[in-house]
Amino acid sequence: MRIISGIFKGRRFAPPTNITARPTTDFAKESLFNVLNNRFDWSSVSVLDLFAGTGSISYEFVSRGVKDVIAVEMSERHLTFIHQTINELGLKNMLHPMRMDVFRYIKGPHHPKFDIVFADPPYAMNELSTLPDLIFQYQILKEEGLFILEHSAKHDFRKHPNFVETRSYGNVHFSFFQANV
Repeated sequence: MRIISGIFKGRRFAPPTNITARPTTDFAKESLFNVLNNRFDWSSVSVLDLFAGTGSISYEFVSRGVKDVIAVEMSERHLTFIHQTINELGLKNMLHPMRMDVFRYIKGPHHPKFDIVFADPPYAMNELSTLPDLIFQYQILKEEGLFILEHSAKHDFRKHPNFVETRSYGNVHFSFFQANV
């Protein structure tokens, strides 16, 4: 696993072998951030990374200058790795990991609104298709915010009222959603 761009560009990490997360491929990450680079001023963005896994996407945001990233992950093993990486890179004031069930976090009453919400759930998760509805129902995004859902080809969100587009990179698909479509 490596960081594609920004101040930590090229930095490599080796997650422990007992990690079960499926990190987003470098090709898909680079393509995603090429799209996002044209839409956001990273220094003024807040990000929520759901199903953070190894933290790969969170590190990409921080490396590009995002000063406030919350990474929600249920696995203690994954969070231990994220904490180790935060310490290695000196990210304590920028990247804030939380051990919590993602669905409990979304439905929780006390969370800020975000410019970007990124979710990379297990592709086989039964509740994956409910995530866009939950994000908008619980008003997680700021008014012009963007929700990005990583998923397999099995899912098609084109009929969702907040759907904007899907980008595909091999077996990785990113569907984009906005409140004001």
